[in-house]
Amino acid sequence: MQLDFFPSRTLTIYMAKAFVVRILAVLVMLVLVLLALDLLSATGDILTPEGNGQAEIIRYASLRIPQLVSRFLPYSVLLATLITLVTLNQNSEVVAMKAAGLSAHQVLAPLLLTAALVSVISFAFNERIVTRANSALKAWEAVDYGAIPADSGTRSNIYLTDGSNILTAATLSGTGDQTTLSGVTWYERGPTGIIREQINAASATYTAPGWRLENPVRFDVGGAETQTVSGLVVGETLTPEQIDFQSIDPDGQSFWELSETIDAYEAVGRRTSEMRASWWHRLSGPLSALLMPLLGSVAAFGLARSGQLFVRAVIGMALGFAYFVVDNAALAMGSFGGYPPFLAAWAPFFLFLLVGETVLVRTEE
Repeated sequence: MQLDFFPSRTLTIYMAKAFVVRILAVLVMLVLVLLALDLLSATGDILTPEGNGQAEIIRYASLRIPQLVSRFLPYSVLLATLITLVTLNQNSEVVAMKAAGLSAHQVLAPLLLTAALVSVISFAFNERIVTRANSALKAWEAVDYGAIPADSGTRSNIYLTDGSNILTAATLSGTGDQTTLSGVTWYERGPTGIIREQINAASATYTAPGWRLENPVRFDVGGAETQTVSGLVVGETLTPEQIDFQSIDPDGQSFWELSETIDAYEAVGRRTSEMRASWWHRLSGPLSALLMPLLGSVAAFGLARSGQLFVRAVIGMALGFAYFVVDNAALAMGSFGGYPPFLAAWAPFFLFLLVGETVLVRTEE
């Protein structure tokens, strides 16, 4: 029996069903509460543009729900693990399983199998739904929840450099010579890097070369003077192809699209540490659900009548949340180049895998 990972089919189905029900219940609760809080803060901005109403609020909610599900699914697995194991312990079911000859890993096997399936589903959900929701919501937020032409290929938060000067835009739409920028700001810097002029314009169109600003307003930093100018063209070295190449949003691309983007960046010698860390995290992130039963297993073992069950549950929760803190910190360090991308994405996973195994072995008795 010790070599059989799933010694009882009935027990495996029983524990897996209980675990799945609790994951779904916790996830629905978290998503509904967080969505309600998010809508309280965002509804005013959504209704500001003329013509926006209930349909736009529902649209915002439909775009936020996939993001919330993706972000809080691992937390749901952690909390469901603790609820399931505490319940089994209180009802002496863990004692019965141990008395039947099951090891600690065999007790956790149904939960680990369920968590592995959740990881696979999470990866597919992120690739097929969350990336599209990220792209659509960022583009909509960039125009302050106004109207976006359908299938325009709009991208948001454009940041480009032309030598020492900087061109930013809220959104980019169109392709090739038909590319249009909106919410444009041009920063002209001097030899020392200090900004000398700031020029704001509602939009900019490509004129080959350069970008013609519509109704630009120039602010002279040195003289603190503002004036309206006409016929102004900036960024003459920036072409639509360069802008397409620079305005990449990793969160809006699928795993395979991001792979192609990284290859294209590396081919021309561009920095890819941030995208590479995000690429690796597309794999390690969903697998975090697989760690939660292991980290929460401390709540399964030990006699409930000893009075330490609550303390064990708190320890399991602390281990789970510690993983998320370390994971986010490592990913941030990888994005800034402090850690190699592979290490930033995978080191927290393997570190807490060892921690979970150690805690499981030490607390089994």
